[in-house]
Amino acid sequence: MTDYLLFQLYGPLAAWGDVAVGEARVTSTHPGRSALIGLLAAAVGLRRDDEERQCQMAEGYRFAVRVLTAGHFLRDYHTAQVPSKAAGKGYPNYTRRDELALPKDDLGTILSSRDYRSDAYYQVAVEAKAGASWSLDILKRSLETPRFPLYLGRKSCSLALPLQPQVIGAEDVRTAFAAAQFTEPDDLMEGIVRWRSAKRLNSGAASLYWEEGMNAGVPARATFTRRDQPRTRRRWQFDEREEHHARLDGKE
Repeated sequence: MTDYLLFQLYGPLAAWGDVAVGEARVTSTHPGRSALIGLLAAAVGLRRDDEERQCQMAEGYRFAVRVLTAGHFLRDYHTAQVPSKAAGKGYPNYTRRDELALPKDDLGTILSSRDYRSDAYYQVAVEAKAGASWSLDILKRSLETPRFPLYLGRKSCSLALPLQPQVIGAEDVRTAFAAAQFTEPDDLMEGIVRWRSAKRLNSGAASLYWEEGMNAGVPARATFTRRDQPRTRRRWQFDEREEHHARLDGKE
């Protein structure tokens, strides 16, 4: 029997960063380790420059993600004005307002494309490794009353449903998800404006992704390599890891 912390993630927009090359900021179909570790770290109250405790968070847990709806792909053509290094040298750039206070001739424009998932719905299982710095109960309470704001990959991607964190003991990840008590998204949206996709957020069928070392309860149909294991938050570097995948039918 293994204890799992389960919670759900949904928002109108989500951005699960993948390897970024040049001006393209792509997204995966589901949250990876870096995003989930960052979510838990924000809930607990860890700052990004707290390298030691960030490493403890990154090394202490395994994750599985149940994708109930992958959502729709959306691409945003993004422009931003920034000062050149020469123009900004010796000038206090503490805030965005400080940057834009420079003369217009000293500002340049950066062009990029940023990808999102729209109306995607996930459930997440967290397994604590031996010696993890925070128990699953502490993480559960932190998700209920987070110290820092939580978002879905980018600060512009806010949560739109309660996380409903819960700790469940089960033989494997599949059984833990089956035992979880999440309120149906359309029930949570009762009394507010519903959009057409609301009743399709939980179709019953799902994809399951999990890390090496977890007992998924189903055989892997494919294994992928992802570069989303944080090596250092300070320098924004990541290592590779393996992720397994299987399809679950509506009865799982």
